[in-house]
Amino acid sequence: MVNESPPTTPVCYRHPDRETYVRCTRCDRPICPDCMREASVGHQCPECVNEGRRSVRPARTAFGGGETGRQGYVTRTLLGLNVAMMLLSVGSAVVGGRPLLDVLLRGGTPLTEWGSVLGLALLSDGTVGGVADGDWYRLVTAMFLHYGLVHLLLNMWALWVLGRTLEAALGPLRFLALYLIAGLGGNVAVYLFSPANQPSAGASTAIFGLFAAIFVIMRRLGRDTSAIVPILVVNLIFTFTVPGISIAGHLGGLVVGALMGLVLAYAPRGRRTLFQAAGSAIILVALIGAVLVRTAALTG
Repeated sequence: MVNESPPTTPVCYRHPDRETYVRCTRCDRPICPDCMREASVGHQCPECVNEGRRSVRPARTAFGGGETGRQGYVTRTLLGLNVAMMLLSVGSAVVGGRPLLDVLLRGGTPLTEWGSVLGLALLSDGTVGGVADGDWYRLVTAMFLHYGLVHLLLNMWALWVLGRTLEAALGPLRFLALYLIAGLGGNVAVYLFSPANQPSAGASTAIFGLFAAIFVIMRRLGRDTSAIVPILVVNLIFTFTVPGISIAGHLGGLVVGALMGLVLAYAPRGRRTLFQAAGSAIILVALIGAVLVRTAALTG
């Protein structure tokens, strides 16, 4: 006589007190309703789902950036930073006794005096300052400061329109690099070609870089660029005809933005990230070299 053991009911491998007849389609272990994760066919256990997620490569844009660029987080952060700097700038002037309306219309404040691009000049407190005197930070801070509310609104509108498109195409990090290096390039051009005692500030150095880059990138993607050219031409006309606008800053940002666009858009696919990083670094080193030459000329 043979004694047969009674058949056992399968139980969930994670919850031994729960009976189940459903198995993971990937590892074939029994899973209860709380452990079931819907899959393309049947259900999977939590461990198999997590393993599958780790094996899936994150989606990338055509230029190697992350898909999170579609959310526009960097564009929004840059907008917020510019607005915050404007509020601080207005506050610094109002505390000093200047009328609010005058500050909003004209925009010169203690903060813009501190952070604008300035080669070398006598400051309001009687001291000498400027990039040539060691204030290299001005080449960066100037792209976040503005002379008045109209100046700020025009640049922020352009940043909102151009930034979201470019960030979605490039990804957050590549877009941020484009913005900062183009803005720096415009400010370096101001330092090189403007009078040493003439201050300059505004995000337009970076904005003109975005104009040039979006033209290059849209052409690389085979998209229509006919709408970009007229807007760029109009902005260039304003640059050369409206008094007080920094021609050097706008053209410098335009040139450096175009170079960055070429580096980001035409990097070979096999070594795209390396080529993009190296190209950006070369542009950055060239800008630093130009600053050193100009500083030597002003202080020598």
